[in-house]
Parts: sequence; structure tokens; C-alpha cells
Amino acid sequence: MVIGVIGWELEVFGCQSLKDKRRVVKSLTDRLRARHNVSVAETGHLELWQRAELTACVVGSDRRQVEAVLSAADRVVSGEHRARIIDTVRTFY
Repeated sequence: MVIGVIGWELEVFGCQSLKDKRRVVKSLTDRLRARHNVSVAETGHLELWQRAELTACVVGSDRRQVEAVLSAADRVVSGEHRARIIDTVRTFY
């Protein structure tokens, strides 16, 4: 069993309130859950309007499978036009 964790620090564009930011973050988390069956949560910068930290986790039978899911999730986040990735961290257990 392999556990893969990926975290993204994001700059969220054009937000004038926490409500604006939550709309972008919720959209991203919903897409990640639906498309890639990962557990995902907002884990940092909860009170900042234009910053977000998301963390996703996946469990699989081998590392190659887990890496493929995390890479696909990373492409979803990279493709979000309302946010820019500042930093990405991957960890495997």
C-alpha cells in the first residue's frame, strides 16, 4: 500500500472577499474529488483573500498508480485560470 500526498500553495486572482476565494477553492476541490477520487481539503491561508493552500491524498496498491493520480490532479490545479500555483510539494508513505 502506498499513500501519496500533494499540497499546492495558490495565488487566487481577483478575489475581493473570502466568499470569492471560497467559490474558486470549492470548484477546484469538487473537480478533484469527482474526476480523480482523491481526498482534498483547504489546509492553509484560510483567512487570506488571495491565497489558498490545498492538500490532496490518495491511497493505492503501487507507487506508479498513486503518482499517476497525483499528476492528473496536479494538471487540474495547473489548468485553473483563476489561480496560479506558487509551490507544490509531493510526499509518499
